[in-house]
This record gives sequence, structure tokens and C-alpha cells, in this order.
Amino acid sequence: MKAIFWKEVKSYFYSPVAYVLIGLFILISSILFWPNLLGMYGEFNGNLASMSYILIFVVPILTMRILAEDRKNGSEVLLLTSPVNLAGIVLGKYFAAVFVFLVMVVISFIYPVILFAFGASLTPPLVGGYVGFILLGASFIAVGVFASALTENQVIAAIVSFVSLLIMWIADGIGGMVGGIAAKILYWFSLLSRYEDFNNGILNLSAIVYYLSFISVFIFITIMVIERRRWSQG
Repeated sequence: MKAIFWKEVKSYFYSPVAYVLIGLFILISSILFWPNLLGMYGEFNGNLASMSYILIFVVPILTMRILAEDRKNGSEVLLLTSPVNLAGIVLGKYFAAVFVFLVMVVISFIYPVILFAFGASLTPPLVGGYVGFILLGASFIAVGVFASALTENQVIAAIVSFVSLLIMWIADGIGGMVGGIAAKILYWFSLLSRYEDFNNGILNLSAIVYYLSFISVFIFITIMVIERRRWSQG
């Protein structure tokens, strides 16, 4: 799994993908940060919530090739017959995508550091906002990896991932309109409603467990999809 992890990390940084995504993330987050520097907003955590919308576009591009490419070029067969078990393969690739995402998050630390230099203080909403942002991004990546396992076409994988994330993002709002059992189901898939507590500085244990469970479920489903394909192919 460690070998697969580093292989995927290197593939990201040996191609323009990681640099383009990181550059795009820095550009948009810098635009969102500028009002804080001018004193128009008191805390940067509010902009973290705005930055989370970027992930709906960034994550599908980040994850679209991670499994689909192996299936397209035939290397998936070599991976499945390697000494690493299937869970190790999926987790290695998942953690590689999370690593690239964390690089983006670490770079964004420069914004609160600048605010601290101008007299701002470390607040619970800022800490909670970053914790929630990382959990939200990791959840998005789990969905993106699952979408990449469904097809060998990277564009289709990106579209499936984007649509899925968009639906999950607005699920809470849709549930409020439909009501009943459908509302409860949609609320379970709502990633936004749990994030609000973090953005308010509340490290809600149930929300943390939800995000970790959400990630585990999608990783498990991804493994099952690949396992089923392997058995169907003999």
C-alpha cells in the first residue's frame, strides 16, 4: 500500500494536474482572503466555508484518473494480481489524493498567519473550520474515488463525481422541500449541514464520526465494485 501511495503521489506531481489544481485553489482562496486583509470580515473561517465550494470542482478533477486510468490502460489487472490486497490498493490511491488535498490546505495556512501578524487571534471557529474543511474534503475524495472505479473514461468519472457531490451538497435543501422519509434519507447524505457546526467552532463528535463513517462506506463500496468486476472477469 505504501508503494502504491508514493507511486500515485509522484504521478500527480510529475504531471501538471497537481500544480494546476493547487494553483487554481490558491488563486480563488487568495481572492476570498483579500477582504479579510482589508478588515471587511473579522474571521477567516467564513471564507473557509466559501472555499469548500471550490472542492466540488477540484475533487472530480483530482480523482477522475485514480482508478479509471488503470482500467483503461490495462494495468488494473497487474494491480489486482499483485501481493497487495484490494483494500490496500484502494486505500493507497485514496490517501494519495488526500495527500495532494492536504498540500492545498497547508498552503492556505499562510492566510491566517498573515492575519495573526496584523493582530488577529486564533479562534475556535478558525480551528473548527479547518478541521471541518479537511473532513469535508476527505469525504469528497472518497466519492471521487468511487466514481473513478465505475468507468474507464476519466471524463465520465469526473462528471459522475461532480453530479454526486453537487447532489450531496444540496441534499439538505431538497430534503426540506420534499419532507417525509425522503427528507431523512437526503439529510443523511447532506455534507453541508454537518459542516456548519465546525464553521461555528463546535467540534461535534457526532459530525466527526459521520464524516469518518461516510468515508469508510464509500471506500468499502469502491472495493466491492472492483471485487465484483474482478470476479465477473474470471
